[in-house]
Amino acid sequence: MIEIQITRKLHGADGELNLQFETRIKPGELVTIYGPSGAGKSSVLRMIAGLLKPTSGKIIVDGQVWVDKNEKIDLKTASRDIGMVFQEYSLFPNMTVRGNLEFALQKGQPKNVVAEILALTQLENLQDKKPALLSGGQKQRVALARALIRKPKILLLDEPLSALDSGMRAKLQDYILEYHQKFNLTTILVSHDYNEIVKLSKRVLLLEGGMIQKDGPPKEVFSSPIG
Repeated sequence: MIEIQITRKLHGADGELNLQFETRIKPGELVTIYGPSGAGKSSVLRMIAGLLKPTSGKIIVDGQVWVDKNEKIDLKTASRDIGMVFQEYSLFPNMTVRGNLEFALQKGQPKNVVAEILALTQLENLQDKKPALLSGGQKQRVALARALIRKPKILLLDEPLSALDSGMRAKLQDYILEYHQKFNLTTILVSHDYNEIVKLSKRVLLLEGGMIQKDGPPKEVFSSPIG
């Protein structure tokens, strides 16, 4: 179980926003955070990852306290059992695909995990290539593989497919679903794409005005305006 109760003052194009985000996410859920630009969706992911500090609140994962502002607990990103994939591939250009994956291994983690992930993600034939020689879809598949290599409890996806064409996007959606199920992940996705949300997630958190306005199955959340 992931318990999140965090606040932070954000500054965006539309001015100041007081983010107050509170929810619980069950193990194995694939949840999408949806809302207008500037609603704080990416900021929530960054706070879960430890890349942005909340002003107040707590983040507790399976009973382990990741953040408790009152108790001055704030685990470093490296100590949080997460994998992250963003819209930008963020691959090391001077390393091969295999090198990028090996770099992501945890200390003491066996290198044969790399071969396992390469096979699972069907990247074996690309393992000796550098990112400059890869297509956008291949780069994003490497980014997914790198996020999975530590077999994390939580996978954070911040619009990872928005820059891809529709065909490649559909293929990678299938990969995400396969990985989510195979690794028994708890996955939190940020997306603006209705079809993608309906295909991937069983639960949507509609974030608007800094707060969750609706929480439920995609078709239920999108079926009626906010009350």
